[in-house]
Amino acid sequence: MKTFTAYVEHDPETGLYVGIVPGIPGAHTQGSSLDELHDNLKEVLTLCLEEYEGSTDDLPRFIGLQQIEVAV
Repeated sequence: MKTFTAYVEHDPETGLYVGIVPGIPGAHTQGSSLDELHDNLKEVLTLCLEEYEGSTDDLPRFIGLQQIEVAV
């Protein structure tokens, strides 16, 4: 069993939650609730890892977030 971190946003236009697992190509999905998003992410991540030919130890590892302030 391996744990991955997903980046989650809420899209105000569609009302959907969008999730991305950084570093895993194709590991992104959406859901109308956080529970649905979690289930969808688990399913898509499983599919992506089945197609991945390398070791999961070689995948990028989540480190953290940084807040960047810019003038707009």
